[in-house]
Amino acid sequence: MKIAEVGNIIEFKDGLQGIVEKVNENSVIVDLTFMENFDELELEEKTVVNHKRYTIIHGNDEN
Repeated sequence: MKIAEVGNIIEFKDGLQGIVEKVNENSVIVDLTFMENFDELELEEKTVVNHKRYTIIHGNDEN
């Protein structure tokens, strides 16, 4: 399992996407305002996602 880093874009829970703002031991804190339809979804701006519950869809370049 690859753990996300700050700045990565992850996808979780039926297609929700967000930018990782903080990495904790068992989870990440994600900014959901990244999504174009954020206003329509009526969600909180940030959420916590367990490392087992997301996939990284865009990571930082390792060069």
